Amino acid sequence: MKHIKVGDLMTGDVVSVTPDTAFKDVAKLLAQYDISGLPVLDEEDRVVGVVSQTDLLARTVPAPHPAREVGTPTGPPTADGVMSAPAVTVRAEETAADAARLMTRRGIERLPVVDEEDRLVGIITRRDLLRLFVRPDAEIRRRVDEEVLRGVLGVPAGEIEVHVVDGIVTLDGQVDLQSRLPALVSLVEQLDGVVAVASRVTARADDAPTTQAGRRREAAQW
Repeated sequence: MKHIKVGDLMTGDVVSVTPDTAFKDVAKLLAQYDISGLPVLDEEDRVVGVVSQTDLLARTVPAPHPAREVGTPTGPPTADGVMSAPAVTVRAEETAADAARLMTRRGIERLPVVDEEDRLVGIITRRDLLRLFVRPDAEIRRRVDEEVLRGVLGVPAGEIEVHVVDGIVTLDGQVDLQSRLPALVSLVEQLDGVVAVASRVTARADDAPTTQAGRRREAAQW
């Protein structure tokens, strides 16, 4: 099945800063471009961190450097002193669904997109990922029928009814084997635009090994 990749949704023209960019300049860029975070790049365009509005607010007053004596001037703060590092990044070839899960798990709003050498190639935000769910119900239904039921599982046409309303997929019908039920739900959940799956599909035969059979095998070994 074809999945939307990060590279399909990312923005290629990225506003970034370097580790020595002044704190005030970082704040100005965030305000000017109305964004919540910026990747921090080294001299080879590798992502070394991310500085966000939260980082700026949390570190308005920089902590004293341990190597400096109390009372020694420390100079103006820079991106290097306020950024979150190491940066949480994603590759362009990863699926958008994986990027969404990563954002949710780490509680972040944007992900720098990097190549094999961790050089910046784009950025993807939660707003970009919302485009995944703006998909016609008819298109989702077609993909469930063609890609999952017939393409992967080989279910004959008409054996499972598919209804889609606002991205919620409801399945009714029968498959031949019990072991296919988890795969059916999992495959449908992975389709771009699917919000949830409600399955009322049953199986004609239970091909799962029984506990009793397992006990007989264990007894035979003795």
